[in-house]
Amino acid sequence: MAPAKLATGGKDVYSVILPTFNERQNLPIITWLLNRTFTEQKLDWELVIVDDGSPDGTQEVAKQLVKAYSPHVQLRPRTGKLGLGTAYIHGLRFAKGNYIIIMDADFSHHPKFIPQMIAKQKTGNYDIVTGTRYAGDGGVYGWDLKRKLTSKGANIFADTVLRPGVSDLTGSFRLYKRAVLEKLFDSTDARGFTMQMALAVTAKAKGMSIAEVPISFVDRVYGDSKLGGEEIVEYAKGVLQLWWTT
Repeated sequence: MAPAKLATGGKDVYSVILPTFNERQNLPIITWLLNRTFTEQKLDWELVIVDDGSPDGTQEVAKQLVKAYSPHVQLRPRTGKLGLGTAYIHGLRFAKGNYIIIMDADFSHHPKFIPQMIAKQKTGNYDIVTGTRYAGDGGVYGWDLKRKLTSKGANIFADTVLRPGVSDLTGSFRLYKRAVLEKLFDSTDARGFTMQMALAVTAKAKGMSIAEVPISFVDRVYGDSKLGGEEIVEYAKGVLQLWWTT
């Protein structure tokens, strides 16, 4: 999975891959927050926006951000809603960084935690650092009781069956060494809402090191959640498939 052009010169570059679908209202603010965070930390960075043909004008907003934050932002659209996992793979093709950060565009993952994740990675040269809602002072805010129980139950179910040693298997706020993420994508077929779980379980099976940073997860401000009943069933099937194959 060779990128078009990797950054050179020996300095770390952090590429944020941001899948979007109907995130027109959220995208300008999350981009501003990312720019502020990396600028304050004096870190080299870029944002790769992967939009799946949003009908709400997300791509038009993204094009304006490309100009406003040049050369740090690039738009790599796709023709339709093709799935979260393949969005990350698509974005990785264009990312220049030796470190890859994956996160959501809806403020559920605040960029203020990125410096902590980077610092944690440096302390142990970890292959992966994952944000966790379920360890330390991490938490979830803005969800009703039903959704909290669903999320917590999903993690308990996966932990009981798979024993991965990660407290938040379904979390999608992570920092990867680029080479590690490329290897994981090559060795797992999971591409939907089970992808985060599959990547963590596969990483553990391959002896890769994972560290955790507690985060505050806040429910989206604008737009609708992409999680539905079909995704929950897909997740359960994914857990059992991983149990059978790892």
